[in-house]
Amino acid sequence: MDYLQIRVVKIEPDIETDTFDCGNTDLNAFLKDDALRYFDERMAVTYILLYKKQIIAYYCLLNDKVTFDTGQGNERLLWNRFNRKNKIPNPKRRQNYPAVKLGRLAVSMHFKRQGLGRFILDGIKQMLIQKTDTGCRFLTVDAYSTALSFYLKNEFQYISSKDESENTRLMYYDLKTG
Repeated sequence: MDYLQIRVVKIEPDIETDTFDCGNTDLNAFLKDDALRYFDERMAVTYILLYKKQIIAYYCLLNDKVTFDTGQGNERLLWNRFNRKNKIPNPKRRQNYPAVKLGRLAVSMHFKRQGLGRFILDGIKQMLIQKTDTGCRFLTVDAYSTALSFYLKNEFQYISSKDESENTRLMYYDLKTG
């Protein structure tokens, strides 16, 4: 695939989304039923990747924060470890840090296993690293259990172990290391 021919556009009412199929009913339904409403309500922005007028993938971004959960047993230890691992100096340590959440990421069944997911993540990381209009230290994602290995390969890390048995796990990428 020639990545130079891919166009990235924000979701619009005239973009036909009904034919998109990534093999996941939840991700398909979000694009078809919810993405435009989230955009209109200023909750998330969905970006569509077009290749020869065909939707080959999409992702959505929204504001987020990485937060210290004071109510859990060993969370203080985990939070201190998180701060040290990400080299946040003591005077700058806070209860939460600014982040952008990758709300959804889906690749069409016809374009899987071609490096498109990595291409999208690399583009998002570079955009957030280069954009300095506002502070943003982390990229977060609530990763489906079936996608954990994908995010680990793309340098995301787990925030804690408390969600190990859940359907999704909160993961982060430190934009300062990018």
